[in-house]
Amino acid sequence: MGRTPVLDESSMQSAESQIPQLASRAGRAAHERAVSSDTATLVMKTASGQLVARQVGGVVIVLKTLPASTPVRAGTVLKRVGKSRSHEATGQ
Repeated sequence: MGRTPVLDESSMQSAESQIPQLASRAGRAAHERAVSSDTATLVMKTASGQLVARQVGGVVIVLKTLPASTPVRAGTVLKRVGKSRSHEATGQ
């Protein structure tokens, strides 16, 4: 096995700056492979808020219309509504 080269700070920053572009390309390539598959059904969320299945041959079936998203300001902490405090205290 060869030795791993030591990177200086500018080389490291240059390599790190390419990560978003590489990730974007990899995501697009994976999507293209999934869409062009002759054997698989692809399930995905659309921009219009629907869950759809794209079958072989390009047939698209709407599985479910998803509820509208809830706008939230950055930094807002959300808490789950669920069990009451009395259940938590007794361990039920």
